[in-house]
Amino acid sequence: MPKKLDGGGLSKTQQAAKFLGVSVLAGAVLAGLALPAAGALGLTAKGSVEGFDDIPANLKTPPLSQRTRILDAKGGEIAKVYSRDRTVVGLKDMSPYIRQAIVAIEDARFYEHGAVDLKGILRAVNKNAQSGGVSEGASTLTQQYVKNVFVEEAGDNADKVAQATQQTLGRKVKELKYAIQVEKELGKRKILQNYLNITFFGQQAYGVEAAAQRYFSKHAKDLNLEESALLAGIVQSPTRYDPVNAPQEATKRRNTVLQRMADLKDVSQAQADAAAKKPIKLAVSRPKNGCITAADGAGFFCDYIRKVFLNDKNFGKSRKVRLQRWNEGGMTIRTTLDPQSQKSIQASLSEHVYEDDPVAGAATIVEPGTGKILGMGQSRPYGFRGNQTVLNLSVDNDMGGGAGYQPGSTFKPVIAAAALEQGTNPEQEYPSPYRMRYPSPVQTCDGEWQGTDMTQNENKEEVGPYAMKEATAKSVNTYFVQLISDIGICPAVKMAQKMGIERADGKPLQQVPSMTLGVQEMSPLTMAAGYAAFANGGEYCSPVAIESITDARGRALKVPQTSCRSAMSKRTADTINTLLKGVVEDGTGKEAGLQGRDSAGKTGTSDSRYAAWFVGYTPNAAGAVWVGDPQHKRKMYDISIGGVPHDKVYGADTPGPIWRDAMSGALADRPAPGLPTVPIDDPAKDRSHGDEGDKGRGKHKPGRGGHDDDKPGGGWDIPGFPDLLGGGNGGW
Repeated sequence: MPKKLDGGGLSKTQQAAKFLGVSVLAGAVLAGLALPAAGALGLTAKGSVEGFDDIPANLKTPPLSQRTRILDAKGGEIAKVYSRDRTVVGLKDMSPYIRQAIVAIEDARFYEHGAVDLKGILRAVNKNAQSGGVSEGASTLTQQYVKNVFVEEAGDNADKVAQATQQTLGRKVKELKYAIQVEKELGKRKILQNYLNITFFGQQAYGVEAAAQRYFSKHAKDLNLEESALLAGIVQSPTRYDPVNAPQEATKRRNTVLQRMADLKDVSQAQADAAAKKPIKLAVSRPKNGCITAADGAGFFCDYIRKVFLNDKNFGKSRKVRLQRWNEGGMTIRTTLDPQSQKSIQASLSEHVYEDDPVAGAATIVEPGTGKILGMGQSRPYGFRGNQTVLNLSVDNDMGGGAGYQPGSTFKPVIAAAALEQGTNPEQEYPSPYRMRYPSPVQTCDGEWQGTDMTQNENKEEVGPYAMKEATAKSVNTYFVQLISDIGICPAVKMAQKMGIERADGKPLQQVPSMTLGVQEMSPLTMAAGYAAFANGGEYCSPVAIESITDARGRALKVPQTSCRSAMSKRTADTINTLLKGVVEDGTGKEAGLQGRDSAGKTGTSDSRYAAWFVGYTPNAAGAVWVGDPQHKRKMYDISIGGVPHDKVYGADTPGPIWRDAMSGALADRPAPGLPTVPIDDPAKDRSHGDEGDKGRGKHKPGRGGHDDDKPGGGWDIPGFPDLLGGGNGGW
């Protein structure tokens, strides 16, 4: 920066600035502003120079607002998000024609003058004096660049934008001083590059690369002569010369630019004439901004990425800073979303649950061992119209979801895992009557629970004794009520916590024995990630959605990593595999079984059939499917879903097939390893010498693979028991 000479004198640069302040400033301002004569006369030399010297020496140039691209795991684009659609490119990535055209029409003497154009000022002053107004300006490209910097710094604040563009002496003086600085520090090529990247070309396109994509669906480096002339002509008035909405005005302006290029010998007259005869040929790419533009139902996953970013202080000290970075940072965010899994999820949901059905469906798939979210979708599209919604039905409340949904009997394997970890033998039998009271008291983590609540099985024929394998396959409520009463509530709570299974509303799990029946609201992502621990030898890995982020300069940013921990022994996990394979092979989940690969899972229905579930896994994917009313108002009795009528909905007959089809497509052409299991004897068969032990114990319903599940707690409207769960209802 220029320094004062010894003794307090001014450097040559400062003397030049003073001279400009006296001799040029008034003319420059007059050339650009329509001011009354008194105002112009009031701009004295002394006042001008003092104001000029008072302006800070350095122009603050904030990083240009750019669009952020969100990609799937294969590099395909999910969505773009931006405050201003811009992609910064170098001169080498701009057609020579656009560089020539913008100089020709905006500042023909750009390479000959300094920060201000004295000849241009005199010409403009003379012309404006003759017209009595402002018919011609004298701002150089450098001055226009500086003004655009002011606008960029103002961001989306309308008041600041108005201040940055207002026709005042103060703003013009500041612009002139910074133009001198910019010319000295950057040089012509860099100024031209910056100008072409910052300026507005209409149709929400900032910078020449975005403009080329918007109007011609091509890169700026591929623009031809007439296309370049069209874009250069837009800059003066993006609304007036908008080729989409005002093609005639845009054509006239383009031809003016072409003739100007010919006059300056940038192109021959013949080239200009030939280009001027061509009609405008647009290939418009409509602005696509935000998660609402995501394909294959990935808008909800995109919104989840946004929530992850805004909640992580690694991306900025405050939410405001993070939001600005999200909208303006020009990042490339590579996610974990597997396009094959995502398409399969959405196709399955669309087939089985219509978007205008009275209930909705949601599904999520995660990868065991990594926690990567491979797919996330729902039956109602992402948006704000009609049957659309922006509520992410797959995630917890703090990540854009609702309060969650009762998972019903899909919670029973958590209880089974807790019992096995406590040393319970899977061959342990319980009487398991059709209806019973909860044993009382039952130990909790900080005391005990006491009550007289009752529960019952789905079918009166379901009467024990049962051991764990058959009770799991048939989803026998009274078996699991006795199981949790024996081991205590605290081991079950701790197992759920180790598996990452928590309430969707963020509240602690209620320590009540009815938790075994899944009465506390969870999200599909939570359940899928929890079940993945069974597939992963007992190790739970927290869900992650982001693989990598690079900023606008290509620098890698720190992203959230999965956190893995042992939730149970491998022996316990393998035992659960055995139990849950039985569910899909010969239990309530037969309709969800996969062809040609090992799978395991559990069905579930909630209180009064407000929700139905299937949660299951293979060694390489775990998925959860929920179907129900997001508002918890519509009971799923006498209902049509996906064109299929139901007397009452089961976890097996709607979520089960959704899970089967989604997982089949997601895993197509991928390895099919087996699930490790352990041998479990069936005491009932031993006792009855074969299959005779099944007699009188609840036959499988045709097409339902058993009774499906249990209506937890007080969901059965049993006469004499209006509140079966009392205070232990899990926050219904």
